[in-house]
Amino acid sequence: MKRRSFLRHATHGVTIPSILSALGGTSAYGGSLERLLRLTNDTDKVLVLIYLNGGNDGLNTVVPLNDYSALNKVRPHVVMPENSLLSLPGENFAFHPALKNFKSLYLENRLQVIHSVGYPDQNFSHFRSTDIWMSASNSNELVTSGWGGRYLEALHPDYPDAYPTADFSDPLAIELGHGSSLLFQGSEAAMSMVINNPNDFYELVNNEEGEVPDSLAGQKLAYVNLIARQSQIYGDTVRAAAEKVTNQRDYPDDNYLANQLKIVSRLIAGGLRTPLYMVSIGGFDTHDAQVTQSNHTIGEHATLLEQLDTAVMAFMQDLEFLGLDDRVVGLTFSEFGRRIVSNASLGTDHGSAAPLFAFGNAVRGSSLGSVPNITGDETYEDNLPMQYDFRQVYRSLLHQWFDADSSTMNHATIREFDELPIIGNGVTTSTDRTTLDGLKIFPNPVSTFLQLTFTPDRGHLQIELFNLQGQKVKSLWNGYPNDFRFQESFNLADLQGGFYVLQILTGNKRQSVKILKQ
Repeated sequence: MKRRSFLRHATHGVTIPSILSALGGTSAYGGSLERLLRLTNDTDKVLVLIYLNGGNDGLNTVVPLNDYSALNKVRPHVVMPENSLLSLPGENFAFHPALKNFKSLYLENRLQVIHSVGYPDQNFSHFRSTDIWMSASNSNELVTSGWGGRYLEALHPDYPDAYPTADFSDPLAIELGHGSSLLFQGSEAAMSMVINNPNDFYELVNNEEGEVPDSLAGQKLAYVNLIARQSQIYGDTVRAAAEKVTNQRDYPDDNYLANQLKIVSRLIAGGLRTPLYMVSIGGFDTHDAQVTQSNHTIGEHATLLEQLDTAVMAFMQDLEFLGLDDRVVGLTFSEFGRRIVSNASLGTDHGSAAPLFAFGNAVRGSSLGSVPNITGDETYEDNLPMQYDFRQVYRSLLHQWFDADSSTMNHATIREFDELPIIGNGVTTSTDRTTLDGLKIFPNPVSTFLQLTFTPDRGHLQIELFNLQGQKVKSLWNGYPNDFRFQESFNLADLQGGFYVLQILTGNKRQSVKILKQ
């Protein structure tokens, strides 16, 4: 059998635990085996996927406010008091009280809410729905490769036979905390390195031996660990990257997700050119005890959201501290949402569409789509309708973040989907964080005239206004300023009330600012 064929038919992401199970042992080392070959990507951009395992309750995460009385009627067992929610200026939805840092990132225009994401003909099985999200398949078709794996193999068609090489020595994808998933399975071979948990990572970095029993079985286990370390082609590369970073910002203690993200940040800062990471946090299958009976703002769901909230903020602050914040974009996803109607066990059951969060300096910010409409007449069988197909999100990130061409995107998502304005497209990109000299915008919020003052670069100046869907609504300036100091007033009286993004392009500088039209 050819090596390529063997790798394709071997179990995806084989790690030490799968070998130990055959020996009757337990795992002390989580490295992947020799068949996980080294390769890198030419881009320095990174996408970090955060898997909320179990099916996150979107209606209690991003809470619609327009129909709050109806929400109280159909979700009496889990709905939270309206005055406990984290309201957002100008928005008709609010965040769960545990998402304080998410609110801060939202107001900084570094977090985007994508409402009601799902897929047609929802499957309510955890396993099947997870496979659908990982493979980017339709619900009625079986696909044995993942969208991430297909994307990577489109860029590296000679993998694995021609790898590793001097130019491709880093892992192309890394999975932490979830084990091996379908996401990074290509049509020919698995494309990811698997680190089962943070302890395995630190054992690798520190050359530590996992504890083994003083017995014949322990000797066999130690031998397997040794062979795994010797077979770990990525081990030296990962260790070398990690050893370069000795100072990071603090992460919250006893937070499994934060521990994973801390490793991701360290590896990026250490020079690892891996473009795709996936981390995970479990426990979102909240059929009961989602909230406490005496206080719906606390309970299992609140604890999980707080862990997500603090982990992401720590990650963002660490990226900024390490000078990486313009290079990294994150996306949360879950296999499905929860039912509209709550159950009698202080929980919710398997549902359909739910919101996703995209975050990072390059993210447009604000929200996409409309908040769910709740009538109060819903029954247990009713589910939230899908506004966006999850494959639209994938395709948008591949194109707008990684500059993938249509052929590569089609290979990854199997078929074409309309894109969503998540990254850049002239509104917010990784270069948009440049601060223009002396920039002043007054007033903001604005009712009629907006005054803009700054020192432009030499050459062409363009000032445009976009809505939050990424559509240009007004061109304010297009030409060459005569003076060293640009100062103009623009009449915005004809605009409808709401949030807009003001984009200024001058010379090699670009800046985007969120404004509120009253």
